[in-house]
Amino acid sequence: MSGVLTMILAGGEGTRLAPLTGVRAKPAVLFGGNYRIIDFVLNNFVNSDLLQIFVITQFKSHSLMKHLSRAWRVGGITNRFIDPIPAQMQTGKHWYLGTADAIYQNLHLIEGLDPEHICVFGGDHIYKMDVRQMLDFHRKKQAKLTVAAIPVPVSQAHEFGIIEVDADGRMIGFQEKPKQDPKTIPGRPDMVLASMGNYIFEAKCLVKVLNDDADNPDSKHDFGHNIIPGLVPGGEVFVYDFSTNKIRGESESSSGYWRDVGTLDSYYEANMDLISIDPPFDVYNRYWPLRSYTPPMPPAKFVHDQANRTGQAISSMVAAGCIVSGSIVYQSILGYNVHVHSHSYIEKCVLMGNNDIGRGCRIRRAIIDKDVKIAPGTVIGEDIEADRKRFHISPGGVVVIPKGAKVGFDDDSGS
Repeated sequence: MSGVLTMILAGGEGTRLAPLTGVRAKPAVLFGGNYRIIDFVLNNFVNSDLLQIFVITQFKSHSLMKHLSRAWRVGGITNRFIDPIPAQMQTGKHWYLGTADAIYQNLHLIEGLDPEHICVFGGDHIYKMDVRQMLDFHRKKQAKLTVAAIPVPVSQAHEFGIIEVDADGRMIGFQEKPKQDPKTIPGRPDMVLASMGNYIFEAKCLVKVLNDDADNPDSKHDFGHNIIPGLVPGGEVFVYDFSTNKIRGESESSSGYWRDVGTLDSYYEANMDLISIDPPFDVYNRYWPLRSYTPPMPPAKFVHDQANRTGQAISSMVAAGCIVSGSIVYQSILGYNVHVHSHSYIEKCVLMGNNDIGRGCRIRRAIIDKDVKIAPGTVIGEDIEADRKRFHISPGGVVVIPKGAKVGFDDDSGS
């Protein structure tokens, strides 16, 4: 696999995830108690033994760069690396103009390694993929470009690049985020075939099309708007069916699981998926370890065994360093170093870590970012209109409290 170079696009601003992206890029948002969103695509490549990786960053990158330096160091083995690449204005006095321009501005990195194939993947989705299987498909088809795809409901077509494919797997049409009349899957009028934003290019082809695109003043310099539509007529673009990707130890129910956690509600629902009885995304598969970084912490602790004061977590995931003290945590995810004080009740919440939940609190359906402290007796999630005056509320009614907030101490404003 030494002829395969990976470039992960991790510069996403993530405006629809605000306020979680107030101080960090979307790929750096914490997820699932122990992880950050970027960890999932990196684990896919590391578990696929593809270890020539550039991570291209742009917006609010400090948190992401710090995480990469702690969790994803590769040393001592020639030609294996995971290197973060900040935006550097390599081709002029401008930041990245689009996804294609982000790769174009870093063509010198490609030329220095001279790979045969280049994987260009997004850095902000939750899924598992053995990338070698997609590479095998790409090579078998002798494709210039292979695009990974999944079916999604027609109602979501405006959020994706929509693909038409023939019986041989060749792409014969592409619509970038169509606002109306998307091409549906034959025989399935309620579904469309959507691009996952994961591409494998023949290296020489990618270099050529990026140079041509850079010279086009009318281009948006974007893979979906310009690069893919420009290659389709040549007949050498193929579509990889993600549902065929098999990973040892995974159940059939998890086949094809992929989540674009680009909104607060999709982010919340993907977290809740992890704690279902038969989770569609299993973080416990020993054949597909999920690496990350968490600070050195003691084991989680559940204390007090008294009437009406028993610390317990039910149908939940609790990270290291947590203390559940005489309180109940139900269907929730607790990141590292969360202290839930006595007589509190936490239900269907995502706590990102280093949180202090005061005595006698009741909190439902909330996302609580890092370093948040909540005063004793605070009630959140029971009166959505009252909450709307203090907090950010997602369209689906999830309360979101930003990093570092102190709730209920001074003016009860959540800030």
